[in-house]
Amino acid sequence: MKLYDAGRAPNPRRVRIFLAEKGISVPLVPVDLAKLEHKTPDFAAVNPLQESPALELDDGTVITESIAICRYFEELHPEPPLFGVGALERAEVEMWQRRLEFHLFGTVRAVFRHLHPAMAEMEVPQVPAWGEANKPRVAAFLGVLDRHLADREFVCGNRFTVADITGLVSLDFMKPAKLSVPEELDNVRRWHAALAARPSAKA
Repeated sequence: MKLYDAGRAPNPRRVRIFLAEKGISVPLVPVDLAKLEHKTPDFAAVNPLQESPALELDDGTVITESIAICRYFEELHPEPPLFGVGALERAEVEMWQRRLEFHLFGTVRAVFRHLHPAMAEMEVPQVPAWGEANKPRVAAFLGVLDRHLADREFVCGNRFTVADITGLVSLDFMKPAKLSVPEELDNVRRWHAALAARPSAKA
């Protein structure tokens, strides 16, 4: 088993944080995005979408998409549970995972990829207007999230889950996208600080 990992990119980082929370070690195969190694024929043979991460099992089976990889490891190593326990909790984790994926991670990604000069070679064509259009979407969702976190330690209550991992990675991704959490959103700031202080955040 080996994990094709693109270093500082947010999606492979989600998987590394998840594995760290589980105490699982998987050999990493570095993929240098700056050198466009994900666009090479060798990597395209692993993942035709040319994206990282990709988990290659011992029998040659390949699993891509960060949350799919995390679900695979959740099934193999159910403790600690990071996708929830019981029908209701699992549904809540799925709900917030998707909300954070679509309304924070995805919007920050659009800002970064369509406005950052370093992305010009990867995001073809860059559409600056789309990047700008997503800035208020980021801010609007952060307001919703702040209200939700008013009486919760984690996004799904008192249990750290994969939804928190997506939230942490998304908030950290705001820095290279040249975005910031508004000062008045104390709950988001408190939540982010707590997540960033976990040992797994350094994975």
